[in-house]
Amino acid sequence: MAMPAAEIEALIKAALPDADVVIEDLAGDGDHYMARVISPAFAGKSRVQQHKMVYEALGGRMGGELHALQLTTAVPN
Repeated sequence: MAMPAAEIEALIKAALPDADVVIEDLAGDGDHYMARVISPAFAGKSRVQQHKMVYEALGGRMGGELHALQLTTAVPN
């Protein structure tokens, strides 16, 4: 079952309300997405910790409703 990009964005923004989130459907199938998440909440965190925060925001949907997510995270300039 495919997951809409708007739902992915909403889940991330619910957990990281100050985040700038861009979602792109890479294959046009609703299963393979790219997400770019920029948030002050990532300050002082390693890239692994940042990615974990995003995956936690998705509430276990990775591997189920959401098949693949190419993730880029950053702290605002």
